[in-house]
Amino acid sequence: MEFINETIDTAQLPKYEDVVLTPLHPSYFKIIMFNIGLVFGLLAIASGAGFYYIKELEPYWLTITIVYIVVLLFTILMCVISFKNRGFAFRAHDVIYRSGAIATTTTIIPYNRVQHVAVHEGLLSRKLGLAAVEVFTAGGNNSDIQVPGIDKDQAEKIKYLLMGKINPQQDEQQF
Repeated sequence: MEFINETIDTAQLPKYEDVVLTPLHPSYFKIIMFNIGLVFGLLAIASGAGFYYIKELEPYWLTITIVYIVVLLFTILMCVISFKNRGFAFRAHDVIYRSGAIATTTTIIPYNRVQHVAVHEGLLSRKLGLAAVEVFTAGGNNSDIQVPGIDKDQAEKIKYLLMGKINPQQDEQQF
C-alpha cells in the first residue's frame, strides 16, 4: 500500500466565522451586574472603613473616589461588550463558544474529544431559570468550555445531545 499525504486547500475549508451564534440569555446580564455590584459594594464599604479609621487617608478621599468610579465604569463597559460578544453554537460535529471584550476567543471542540458534560446552576441562575453547560475534554483545563446564561430546559437538552454524541449506545438505550 502506497502512503498518500495530499495537501489540503485551506481556502476551501468551511469558515467558523460564518456560523450564526446563539447569544446568551438576556437575564444572564443581571447576574453579571449583580456580581459587579457585590464586588464594588464590598470595595466601597472597605474604603469607607479605611477613611473612617485611617485618618492619614482623608486628603486622598477625592482621588480614591474618582479612581473607584473610573474603574467601576470601565468594568461595566467591558462587561457589556463581553456579554454582547458571547455566543455559542452546537453543530453536527462540534460545539463553538465565543467570548471576550478586547480580545475575542473562539473555542471549537469536536464531539469526539468530549469526555463529560455537566449542567451547573448557581443561586441567582436558578432563580432566573438559567444554567451553564460545561464541556470537558481530554485536553485539560484549557480545552474545556463553560457556556453560561442558557435557559435551564435548553441546557438539559444540550446535555443530552452531547451525551448522545459521546456514547451513542447509551442514547439508544434511553429511548
